[in-house]
Amino acid sequence: MHPVLFQIGPITVYTYGVFVAMGFLLGLATAMREARLSGEDPQQLVDMALYILLGAIIGSRVLYVLVSWGEFAPNPLQIFMIWKGGLVFYGGLAMAVLVIIWYTRRNHMSLLKTLDICAPALALGHAVGRIGCFSAGCCYGKETSVPWAVTFTDPRSLAPLNVALHPVQLYESFSLFLIFLVLMALRRRQSFDGQVAWTYVLLYAGARFVLEFFRGDPRGFVLGGALSTSQFLGLLAVPVAVFLWWRGWRKA
Repeated sequence: MHPVLFQIGPITVYTYGVFVAMGFLLGLATAMREARLSGEDPQQLVDMALYILLGAIIGSRVLYVLVSWGEFAPNPLQIFMIWKGGLVFYGGLAMAVLVIIWYTRRNHMSLLKTLDICAPALALGHAVGRIGCFSAGCCYGKETSVPWAVTFTDPRSLAPLNVALHPVQLYESFSLFLIFLVLMALRRRQSFDGQVAWTYVLLYAGARFVLEFFRGDPRGFVLGGALSTSQFLGLLAVPVAVFLWWRGWRKA
């Protein structure tokens, strides 16, 4: 709705960037708190978070470019213009997990405990970041006549202007806040390492699969357009998470 938070001379502060930064810091603070409660070293989470942030940005951009190559083929330099939109969350998540695997092995940390610590923090940070998406107009919804539809009018917005749209960014933000609360409740009574992380994958994949039907932005499709990229990747992630959840439960 308001892509630019404020502007002072040549300095422009974008609302999207502010909310993403807030989400990152709030998620990091949550992870540090969970690390303390788990008897882990919070400083290691801080060090790892910087690698995760860089990896997530690269991974989410790379996947978007792969599924939308036609958009970049005429001018490949646009690949580096991430401020114009174009990130796929699952690409960032995959790269973040790879970074966590690398970092935990390098520093002799428990991978599953670290994933359990990071999962609620990721959900919370993502929820705040989606409000930034709403402000910028990216990841916009389909046209609709529902009473709570939103209309973007700022010419700097990435959403179509003067059209009533589903506020799907807020739908996802609300869903992620609920997932965060569920994961935090589970953290207090989890019975095996990895339980929180696999629960996060199941809940987010399910929520995202449904919300994709309300999205109106171009984001890549597979199987002849039957599913979006995120829906397809979610379907692949769910059985893996179910198996890992079941295996952990059997061993508990």
